[in-house]
Amino acid sequence: MALWWCSAGFALAVDPPQPYLKEPSYALCPHLLGDADSFRDRLAAAGVTVLADNTSFLIGNTHGGFREAFDYAGHGDYKLIADGGKLGGYEGLYLKLRAEHRYGQTIVGDVGCFISPTLIADLPVYGSEQLYLTNVLLTQELSDDIAIFAGKMDTLDGDMNAFAHGRGKTQFSNMGFVFNPIVSATVPYSALGTGFVYHRDDGPMVMVTVLNSTDTTGTSGFGELFNDGILLSAAVRVPTSIFDLPGHHLLGGTWNSRTYTSLSEAYIPYPDVATSATRGSWCLYWNFDQYLFVDPEDESRGWGPFGRAGIADPNTSPIDLFLSLGVGGHVPGVRRGGDTFGVGWFYAATSSQIGTLITSQFGPIGDGQGVECFYNYEITPAIRLTPDLQYVVPVLRSAAPALIAGVRALVSF
Repeated sequence: MALWWCSAGFALAVDPPQPYLKEPSYALCPHLLGDADSFRDRLAAAGVTVLADNTSFLIGNTHGGFREAFDYAGHGDYKLIADGGKLGGYEGLYLKLRAEHRYGQTIVGDVGCFISPTLIADLPVYGSEQLYLTNVLLTQELSDDIAIFAGKMDTLDGDMNAFAHGRGKTQFSNMGFVFNPIVSATVPYSALGTGFVYHRDDGPMVMVTVLNSTDTTGTSGFGELFNDGILLSAAVRVPTSIFDLPGHHLLGGTWNSRTYTSLSEAYIPYPDVATSATRGSWCLYWNFDQYLFVDPEDESRGWGPFGRAGIADPNTSPIDLFLSLGVGGHVPGVRRGGDTFGVGWFYAATSSQIGTLITSQFGPIGDGQGVECFYNYEITPAIRLTPDLQYVVPVLRSAAPALIAGVRALVSF
């Protein structure tokens, strides 16, 4: 099992053995600064890898929603990964540090939606432009098949999918396609925790995590550790070979024992609506990806369909049912080998129990839906420009369906 910068949350991101099973990752791209003789490359050879990128959006609500306007926003991501074996310490020991911040004004308020059309521009803390340390994570490989990890971790690398993941940077921008929003009531964005991953060769991957029950993005987390219960998470990702082409199915679940008193306790920008004190919440989620085509000359390139589904406790989660379907991957027949595309649809059903509380303060509501399509141009391996078009039906019926258009730029430094 080859661990790559030890991303963990309610799943641990690892490099699968087959090249065509690797999810596209901005972390694997060449960088704008530096070459084979650069200091950073020599530092990586000695055991310290430094990664940095910036994702920016110029995107607007062109029709509908609450306000028709264009906004500029973005996200900076800075990572350091230390390899204990190369540094003269323990073989298989890794330390991952991640600092990140957002900036600018996103279109969530213009559209009137809760599921963000530009997820990464709203993280790590919605509305804040401070720099946050969201990962201080130690991972130890115990064998070729098993690794354990502990520390502060962000959860955005969970719910892995070959065509709809990428942290909102390299594939879809809308939260509904980056991960399953059904987990938002139980899983914090960044918190202390521990767990293990088991992955044998090209077989199933099993991931189990124990986390603090509440989000501690803005603190070390030790002062709040397990003060209000715990979060338990488990997932199994199974490879498939339908039509002799690679694919995956992932099935997972979470249980959080904390006391729920408000919708604003989630990192999705839900309204600050008080709820009846309820102890404990749960969710179940599933996703799949299946290649329909793999380039015979480059098996890292291909495309196919994907989908997600999930259910959650309707007493604590504003979304109690979620579905998404789409198709994505590399664009066949173009010279730029890194060009990718995606088209997807999602549906988020509003919990009847939570919905009545939102209605009492904000008026009529319904179920949310959205469609997104994008084309990701690889200008250079370090610079990606992505025109993006979305149609979103907000939960708040006082906001008309919105047509969103704009462009995303990713630069890996």
